[in-house]
Amino acid sequence: MMGTKKDYYEILGVSRNASLEEIKRVYRELALKYHPDRVPPEKKKEAEEKFKEISEAYAVLSDPQKRKLYDMYGHAGIDSRYTTEDIFKGADFSSVFEDLANFGFESIFEDLFSDFGFDFFGKRKKRRRRGEDIHLEIELNLEEVVRGVEREIKFFRWQACKLCGGSGAQPGSKEIICPSCRGRGVVSSGLGFISFTQTCPQCQGEGKIVEKVCPSCRGKKVVREERRIKVKIPQGVDTGSVVRVRGEGNFGEAGFGDLYLHISVRKHPIFEREANNIKCKVRISLIKAILGGDIEIPTLNGKAKMRIPQGTQPNTIFRLKGKGLPDWRTKRLGDEFVEVIVEIPTHLSAREKELVEEWAKLRGEL
Repeated sequence: MMGTKKDYYEILGVSRNASLEEIKRVYRELALKYHPDRVPPEKKKEAEEKFKEISEAYAVLSDPQKRKLYDMYGHAGIDSRYTTEDIFKGADFSSVFEDLANFGFESIFEDLFSDFGFDFFGKRKKRRRRGEDIHLEIELNLEEVVRGVEREIKFFRWQACKLCGGSGAQPGSKEIICPSCRGRGVVSSGLGFISFTQTCPQCQGEGKIVEKVCPSCRGKKVVREERRIKVKIPQGVDTGSVVRVRGEGNFGEAGFGDLYLHISVRKHPIFEREANNIKCKVRISLIKAILGGDIEIPTLNGKAKMRIPQGTQPNTIFRLKGKGLPDWRTKRLGDEFVEVIVEIPTHLSAREKELVEEWAKLRGEL
């Protein structure tokens, strides 16, 4: 509750005399837009903050008593009377997403409300958070992209302490009432008639602490360990593609987070990539350009033959269908485009020069 806050009405984009129905409708639209599970991984943290911001605004403006207090005194009125959890307590979220809940979509909003200490229907519950995600960068070459690859990934993650089973307590010890908050989970401070309430820093809002902390994890409940797993990278990925491996993130009371592999593709010495197509340049002799014939060209699957027609002009581009990269969703193959560079001889023998001059006379060019 610290720092400068934006106006709740501005956050939702409604007027100060907006009806409850309008506030519900706008909040629903914004919640679906900014929920962390509905945005790309790189925007997840930003979406989480926005989601919490609009949910707090809705919790206040949808409650007649809290809204009246806010209209009279602004944030100071709310902060002096309610903790973060109290703001959300009793807020009607279930009717806003009633149709989604009926179709089994409660889990879409479960993470947010568990962070605030409430479930989807606004009931008080113990805080249980999923572990944080892990993000790693993986570099591939084009040959690996075209066929897909299985990589062994080595990384460190937080896992539940084996000694205490993730409780943070020394085996055999018990939980006791937190001496700082006396079991309330919050502590209050203030000056004069204004008081501020915040989550107890000693018990983190639990109301209890362990009598003796686990000597292995020192009460943190988790330990950092190395992990090795094999991950299949699908065909056709590109720089910026993200491969998600569920359940391979850090440990949390509500389960493991996910592992995100951010792909980058190295620049190839021969091929230039454009989406699922590849381009390359091949040099041919002047004689081959004039008379035509077969040449050997590189592809991502090794060498291949390509026929050059008679009279091929410099910088002619030939298309080899299906010799490009597969689309990583549809698996449809792109094409390879081969640009022909005609090499002009720089040194001629006397006999070669004589024959070229004779040819030039035949064509009326000498």
